[in-house]
Amino acid sequence: MSIFTVMGIMGPWQIVVIVLLIVLLFGAKRIPELMKGAGRGVKEFKDAINKDYTEPDKKPEPPKVEE
Repeated sequence: MSIFTVMGIMGPWQIVVIVLLIVLLFGAKRIPELMKGAGRGVKEFKDAINKDYTEPDKKPEPPKVEE
């Protein structure tokens, strides 16, 4: 027995129903795209959290013009 069934939050049937609803709403072909987008979002979120804001941002150099 998992902690979810002991606490009454989610059982295996509830998970099956949720998965079936997701497949019906989005279609089987679209689900990998959604997961890929969600993964990118999580990665960007983690990168933003771990960014060191104490270092000054590097200013881009102005473009050099040849004469």
